[in-house]
Amino acid sequence: MPVIIAAIATLGVAFLVYCICWSLFSNPLARIPVPKSFALTKWRLAYEDYKGTRTRKIHALHGQYGPVVRVGPNEVAFNSLSAMRAIYGAGSGFERTSFYHMFSTYGRMNMFSFNTVEQHAERKKLFANAYAKSTILRGENAHMIETKVGKYMQLLEREGRAHDIFPTLHYFSLDNITEFIYGDFGKTACLDGVEKDRALLRDIINTGSRKLTWFTVHSPKFIVWLYSRTGIMGCIARQFYPMQKPIPYTSIKLHAMKACQGFSHASAGEKAQQSSLISKLWKHHRSEKDGGLDDLDIASECADQLDGGIDTTSDTLMFAIWSLSRPEHRRFQQKLIDEVRTLSEDELNAGGIPRAEAADKLPYVDAVIKETLRLFAPLPASEPRSLSKATTVDGYLIPARTVVSISPYTLHRNPKVFKDPLKFNPDRWLDPSQDLAQMKKFFWAFSSGGRMCIGMHIAMAEMSTLLAALYRNYTTEPREGFDVVSPGITSRFEVFYDEGCSGMREHECQIEFKSQ
Repeated sequence: MPVIIAAIATLGVAFLVYCICWSLFSNPLARIPVPKSFALTKWRLAYEDYKGTRTRKIHALHGQYGPVVRVGPNEVAFNSLSAMRAIYGAGSGFERTSFYHMFSTYGRMNMFSFNTVEQHAERKKLFANAYAKSTILRGENAHMIETKVGKYMQLLEREGRAHDIFPTLHYFSLDNITEFIYGDFGKTACLDGVEKDRALLRDIINTGSRKLTWFTVHSPKFIVWLYSRTGIMGCIARQFYPMQKPIPYTSIKLHAMKACQGFSHASAGEKAQQSSLISKLWKHHRSEKDGGLDDLDIASECADQLDGGIDTTSDTLMFAIWSLSRPEHRRFQQKLIDEVRTLSEDELNAGGIPRAEAADKLPYVDAVIKETLRLFAPLPASEPRSLSKATTVDGYLIPARTVVSISPYTLHRNPKVFKDPLKFNPDRWLDPSQDLAQMKKFFWAFSSGGRMCIGMHIAMAEMSTLLAALYRNYTTEPREGFDVVSPGITSRFEVFYDEGCSGMREHECQIEFKSQ
């Protein structure tokens, strides 16, 4: 028996040595620079995920090792335009990894979570026109955005000009996206003070979601098993939940499902009166056996796009207003004020709100938004992809099924492209002495290629119209120490904020609006 145990132990050690040698010396990825701990196990990067430092750590590794860094036994991070084109460009063949399956809703895959380019393109063509810039900036959609901006202005006067803008900007984005997607069947009225609608946001801003997201990414089967326990096992399982219920977006998903059911049960005449996204998807509604979209397909698609249209817009607006409000940035705020004051009466609606189409043409407003997205991209972390066959990227052989990625966080902080990259400076986007063409190539807040953010134009319209309206009427200043403290946002399992500040308050941003 001792001889057998010794033999097994020897084989185990030999196998371990073989794995280490393979990973460090024989694996095709061994040529790529990497700290040994990252090359040996995926749990080294998972540990950075757990600490909420993944994106900053990869950024630091790029600073140390260059534009190509191995961050796992089977994972490589890139930071170059050539890699961006090779991985995310049209016709590249790279597909989304299983990481995106966590964004499936009601048990159904949707445009965002589909792996293959073909699946994504097939679904996208059903409603891409609804997100076209011309569709957003004119007609009913423009009127909707301008109306919500007017309601936000009324909220400031009704509920106080000195307040935490983190929740109120979420009210603004939620009211816009619910009406855009569901029309009369699911639009919210947070800006009007409807408490049941405002309550939908409570489980979104729960900071415990970061821990749950970590387990969902790294141990998805365990999480499904844990949260599905009932009875006595359920009582025991609750003691080990990464996050107590309700888990993120529970209320939002319930609201979304009720909206879809309401639309489904409406008469043909009621459906025909709607110009919402769900009405466009419903034109492709057929039974599953006929190859069309069934009720759950449509519900999943709508819920996913609802999810994507809340935090992204509101968080960017928050950082834009906060950045402009800081004492050292007053000159930028004044330039914005000077520009929006040039709007003529014809460029305002009957309520005195800038028209969405007019706000879209304001260059300094656009520069402020671009600079905010550069420093505070709402989704700054890696966008993983893989290819079914071996290929070469930036001179390195990438074996089949290797996970590769680029992050906006690192692209946007390239000092060779963006002078003083950590400084908020909207002027850089209008400075002819800068290499503007190169800056635009490195600007990746909305991703690129066929899977570029479909909601880009509605997000930009909401942001430009609200900023133009606010700074036509008010100046802004930080409150309660927010001139030195940064607001923070939750993104997956990380918190992002301005690292140059002395502190951070997650999901809070105190701003005072003063009449001009």
